[in-house]
Amino acid sequence: MHIRKEFFRFVIPSMLAFALSGIYAIADGFFVGNALGDDALAAVNIAFPLTAFLQAVGTGVGMGGAIEYAINAGNQNENRGKQYMGMAIILLGGFSIFFTALFLLAGPQILGLFGASGEILEYSSEYLRFVSYGAVFQIAGTGLVPFIRNMGGAVTAMAAMVTGFITNIVLDYLFVWVLPWGMMGAAIATAIGQAMTFLVCLVFFVLKKHAPSFRFDGDGGYLASRILSVGLSPFGLTYSPNITLILLNKSAVIFGGNLAVTCYAPISYISSVVMLLMQGVSDGSQPLISLAYGEGKHHTIKAVRNLAYRFAFGVAAVCSIVLFLLRDSAAYLFGASEQVAVLVAQILPIFIIGFVFVSVSRVTTAYFYATGKNLWAYLLIYGEPLTLCVLLLILPNAMGSVNGTWISVPLSQIIAMLFSLFLIRKNSIHEKSNLSE
Repeated sequence: MHIRKEFFRFVIPSMLAFALSGIYAIADGFFVGNALGDDALAAVNIAFPLTAFLQAVGTGVGMGGAIEYAINAGNQNENRGKQYMGMAIILLGGFSIFFTALFLLAGPQILGLFGASGEILEYSSEYLRFVSYGAVFQIAGTGLVPFIRNMGGAVTAMAAMVTGFITNIVLDYLFVWVLPWGMMGAAIATAIGQAMTFLVCLVFFVLKKHAPSFRFDGDGGYLASRILSVGLSPFGLTYSPNITLILLNKSAVIFGGNLAVTCYAPISYISSVVMLLMQGVSDGSQPLISLAYGEGKHHTIKAVRNLAYRFAFGVAAVCSIVLFLLRDSAAYLFGASEQVAVLVAQILPIFIIGFVFVSVSRVTTAYFYATGKNLWAYLLIYGEPLTLCVLLLILPNAMGSVNGTWISVPLSQIIAMLFSLFLIRKNSIHEKSNLSE
């Protein structure tokens, strides 16, 4: 009962926080889609992988440092944990500067590679430019949240995301519908919302007096490499839906034109929230698993992992049923035309099929990186988009239509789930062998 209570104390706020981070894009899509039409809706969808990349970098570095912080807390090595926190902050600052410059200089060219052209390219370039001005808040805000969660502040982490989300909604309405500033207004609203999340995180550390250590005793290089090697898994887990988004936008343009890209926009928004809910389950359980791993409590690790499996599967099943029932009206929320809404209602069930399979692979991946099994986590995270890429090269051409693009997604998710079950089985055999010795 104690494990179950702790599990939900960490997981529920984590789910809400991750879901809200996904709703940032949905909010922008809702306001610009209703204000400017289908091209603006598609533009936010094409630009979102780059804005999400900033959040994924923050999540990866933050989770890498926070996992090591939690493991050292379990080992009663408080000073080492503070050193990991200090190095993570330095890395967050460095990445903020680098990606701000990169996106400002090369943003339009990257969007062109993603398939944007004409008015969609103009809209998406404008959106990305103003988001880039607030890149430091996107990276730092999402990077500090995992530390708060691992310090027992799961509710505060959720409050930080809620504050940013509410700010974004209010400013989206003001900047897009009232002023109106169009794509620029939506981007500025997103940047200010992330700044509010960062501010709440900063207040938490000041009030709780959780000070990092910037004295690394000559181990700075090791600490940085350790954070990045561990963080590569949560980075990939956070960003993998956006790799899917990039690949599908490109394939949709080739086999279905701009109409297919516009149809995929509402589907991607909806799917991203479901994926983030399941990531909330997996990452919410991470502090408990990492702490138990540091303490050597193998029974607790297994109990938390199995509870995460059951809960994530339930969340995926409920989301699938609700979205299937609402499929006819889903696209209208984003101001889509009737033609787009009808096509979305036909396509959405194909994507719904994959949700329950993702619930298994997401939890398995988080379990592996929370316990230091980074190689297996890498294989799961980066194997899924690689599988999708292969399927996209085969199925649309074989079927001669954009339907092959859509079907590739659940097939890649099924393959990822089967592979995750294989690795879990292999890990169990390995653990039993070690115990018998």
